[in-house]
Amino acid sequence: MTVTSRPAPAASPALCPTRSGLGILALALGSFGIGTNEFVAMGLLPEIAGGLHISEPTAGHVISAYALGVVVGAPVLAAMTAKFNRKVVLMSLMALFAVGNVATVLAPNYPILIAARFLAGLPHGAFFGVAALVAAQLLGPERRAKAVAQVMTGLTVATVIGVPLASWLGQLLGWRSAFALMVVIGVLTLAAIWIWLPDVAPSFATSTRSELGALRRPQVWLALLIGMVGFGGMFAVYTYIATTLTDISGVSRSWVPLGLMVFGVGMVVGNFAGGRMADRSVIRGLYVSMASLAVVLAIFVAAAHNPYTAMLLLFGIGASGAAIAPALQTRLMDVAAQAQTLAAALNHSALNIANASGAWIGGLVIALGYGYTAPAAAGAVLAVVGLVVLTVSVALQRRTSAVNA
Repeated sequence: MTVTSRPAPAASPALCPTRSGLGILALALGSFGIGTNEFVAMGLLPEIAGGLHISEPTAGHVISAYALGVVVGAPVLAAMTAKFNRKVVLMSLMALFAVGNVATVLAPNYPILIAARFLAGLPHGAFFGVAALVAAQLLGPERRAKAVAQVMTGLTVATVIGVPLASWLGQLLGWRSAFALMVVIGVLTLAAIWIWLPDVAPSFATSTRSELGALRRPQVWLALLIGMVGFGGMFAVYTYIATTLTDISGVSRSWVPLGLMVFGVGMVVGNFAGGRMADRSVIRGLYVSMASLAVVLAIFVAAAHNPYTAMLLLFGIGASGAAIAPALQTRLMDVAAQAQTLAAALNHSALNIANASGAWIGGLVIALGYGYTAPAAAGAVLAVVGLVVLTVSVALQRRTSAVNA
């Protein structure tokens, strides 16, 4: 792979390892809050549906509204804030996150809840994109994927601790209490960034116009398409995991937080493994993780009928899916030239398009009468399509390199 236009993120030699570590910890805390916020509704769909007197598939639109907020907010906010002090940008994004969750808690009806979830999703992609770039500057260019993985650790730990805790809280005190917890985490993160994160300027001069230049690069669009399609299979299963476990695996409702936790442990393992693979070879890491996701989703169609094999395969789905993210984030940083902020944020737009489309496809095959194992079958197909797109991207890159040689 030949990349000549990517600027290396500047390290921060004036910072001691302790200060850099605390800064990344603050970013990981924000990642934890956003990750919990993104996934918690999936475990509380029955409660949300019951509380608002709507069907569960209709309640699933709450998830799609959040994902749409990410898709819209990531490019817009990233491009608009690219030239500003990144610490200030991160604090502002976290404040918007808290406001969106306050609106969720206070939403009196379904339409306003949809709007509130859209608002809460707006800062998601921009936060992760800016945080990944800041972490890469703090750790240095030779550990970019590791830096991304450390920020993403908060998201994966959220699936182990944050989502089950918020899901349990929502079942115990009502679904609104889960989002009240998000407000608390948002305020704590804002304070942690203010206290722990050093001022980090962009590592090179940029502007809204130069950031938007990423959209003229075919490899950027192909990398985004890999995430949009290939990652959707994980969300097709995860969105409806509560009913899948109770109706297909035959477990009680109290097992659902455990299932979410098992999935989350898989994501933690996969995130670290994906970061290590990507630092060795980004392309190989994408191939391995996406192929693994296709296989475990296909096996889950049969494994879901037994509670123990269902739990085992949920771990595998979480691990394979999470391993894609660091490699895909690094791939976008490689092909984006000077549009680093926008490209890093667009990764999360792509993943949340996968979130929305996966939830929609999963709901569609269920509504067509194929049952709650059908989303896994559809997800396996999506992962295979993602592999095809990756192959096209690699072939195009080799062809371009050969022409320029």
